Amino acid sequence: MLVLLGYATAFFFLSQVLDRIPVGVAYAVWAGGGIVLVALVAWIVYGQRPDVAGFVGMGLILAGVLVLNLLSKTGVH
Repeated sequence: MLVLLGYATAFFFLSQVLDRIPVGVAYAVWAGGGIVLVALVAWIVYGQRPDVAGFVGMGLILAGVLVLNLLSKTGVH
C-alpha cells in the first residue's frame, strides 16, 4: 500500500511539473534524480557503497540535470 501511495504521489507531482516545463527536461530530471537517489538509499540502507566510477557517473548525472535546469533554454526559467 505504501508503494502505491508513493507512486501516486510521484506521478501527481510529475503531472504538475509538466504544466511548466517540457517533458524531455522533466523526464531527464526524473530519471537522473531517481538513479542518484536509489544509489544513495542502497548505500545507506544496504551498505552498497559505489566505487569511484560510480561516484563519477552520478556526479555527471547531477551535472547534466543542473545544466538542463540552469543553462538550457529548453526549460522555463
